[in-house]
Amino acid sequence: MHPKLHNFQIFLQSPDLQIPTQTITLAPTQTPTLRHLKLSIFSHTLPSLYFTLNGKPLNDSTPLLDSQITPLSTLVLRIRACGGGGDGGATGAESRDCYLKMYAEKKPDKVDPNEQRLSKWLNCSLSNEPLKEPCVVDFLGNVFNKEALVEALLGKKVPKAFGHIKGLKDMITVHFSPIPGTESNRRSSAAGPRFQCPISGVEFNGKCKFLALKTCGHVLSAKALKEVKSSTCLVCHVGFSEADKIVINGNEEEVAALRDRREAEKAKGRVKKMKKTKNGDATLNGEEGMGFEASRLSGTKHGIDVKAVEKASANVEVHGKVVNGGDNVKGVSNGAAKRFKAVDIAPPNATKEVYASIFTSSRKSEFKETYSCRSLPLGRN
Repeated sequence: MHPKLHNFQIFLQSPDLQIPTQTITLAPTQTPTLRHLKLSIFSHTLPSLYFTLNGKPLNDSTPLLDSQITPLSTLVLRIRACGGGGDGGATGAESRDCYLKMYAEKKPDKVDPNEQRLSKWLNCSLSNEPLKEPCVVDFLGNVFNKEALVEALLGKKVPKAFGHIKGLKDMITVHFSPIPGTESNRRSSAAGPRFQCPISGVEFNGKCKFLALKTCGHVLSAKALKEVKSSTCLVCHVGFSEADKIVINGNEEEVAALRDRREAEKAKGRVKKMKKTKNGDATLNGEEGMGFEASRLSGTKHGIDVKAVEKASANVEVHGKVVNGGDNVKGVSNGAAKRFKAVDIAPPNATKEVYASIFTSSRKSEFKETYSCRSLPLGRN
């Protein structure tokens, strides 16, 4: 624009506002800047609108006497997108490290809760392979393939989470009822449930509560046991109690209850074993010792005075010590209280060495073997 020229014409268009091309006559004295030009078009200033000339943005403070704006120039009115260019909110203030960290840190993939539930109920808790007969459960309700669990026990590769399983006594064989049709078409049913409750038909997929019976091993739904109240199995009619129910894949509270029940059963078994041991010791004090040997060798055939042997054994403690010295008894000496010898109760007319050879090996001979067995005396043959 020449400095002496006061009025000139320009072309104005706005594709964003759908304004067709218009011709505007400008007077630099009345509209000295582009901001004044914007006010002449609109009643108030809109900061989201800006002018461009030949693709380059112009500030609102740009004067019309600028050499870039020549007569018959085309000004384009555009809308400024929020967020620094419409690329998702980037303002240019972020450093390059922010982008590198954003793409370097891998966010964990979200696990579908339905798939996680199906994997827990349809697969072995140890090998994560699909359940197949024979199957077992532990006393906490975890389901295993018996083959995989036995191999882990033999190889001592049982994880710490299943450290309570020490052997076959800690597992119960269970019997699942397959869904009709899943056995013949295993490929199509590999991703879906394969077992069901034999009474109610509820699928074994984790949506309903299932119980295993320790007495028979059948797996039934809690719904079936609630509707049909019975103290016997609904499949094989074997009796069971409330303590014989094991919740399969239970929640934290149910698992804690099963663990407490198991500890109580172990404590009860230890007490019973201690009582049995005490009763055995009492029997040992009254029956073992010389009385036991006398019962084996009693009778007139062996020439043993049974009453005398019982009297001698009454003076003997369990550890082999004589309580009150003991009197000499026919067929039994005081030395027998410490260690039993068959010679001490030999019949009257029997040779002690011959009688002892019946129960022990013969005494060592004084002669030595030669190079040939035939040269040995007849007594050695």
